[in-house]
Amino acid sequence: MTTMRFFVIGSWTEGMLHFRKLVPFIVSYEQATLAAQAYRLPVGFPVLVAENSGTGSDQIVGQLVELQYNETLLALMDSLHGVHMADPCKGLHERSTVQITKKSGDSVDAQVYFFNPKKLTSKAVRIAGGVWQESLLANPPLTEQLTEKQKTYVLKLGSAKGRDIVPINDLSLYRELMKLELIVDKGRRLALSALGKEVFSYLA
Repeated sequence: MTTMRFFVIGSWTEGMLHFRKLVPFIVSYEQATLAAQAYRLPVGFPVLVAENSGTGSDQIVGQLVELQYNETLLALMDSLHGVHMADPCKGLHERSTVQITKKSGDSVDAQVYFFNPKKLTSKAVRIAGGVWQESLLANPPLTEQLTEKQKTYVLKLGSAKGRDIVPINDLSLYRELMKLELIVDKGRRLALSALGKEVFSYLA
């Protein structure tokens, strides 16, 4: 059996929403560390940014996940991370092979999805010390703060095609989503904001 190792943090770690999608393919997983930077996006989840000599790096604790190698799975993960294979600079993430340190102290190569620093907005905040777990405990991701009604509408709006109109008959729900900056009112129809699209990508 051919396998591939990935170093992951945030939503891809045990107990989190993306980890559940990997379960059928997981051979093993364990704690590991990587020298990099961790940033918290407006949606609330952390991403890895490659080590930068100008700003230093932290020892980021994450999980080394070994998966059954599958071209379809790899393509799906690349797609979910917004990897642009033809021109990596245009993608949301770039997949790289780097050395990871296992809890035992041994070093192994693994695939890592590094967030494109050019895509970091002013609302993205670097996590001091890279302790993203503590950051999530202190302030849960936006996806976990939404009510079921809010999640349902975001999913409906995100799944709409073309210029489909998805009505919202609950004025209080409309106000809540506007306050959270998840939707924009285009007059005749509502649409997801940039943050709303990000939330949708985690909920879908």
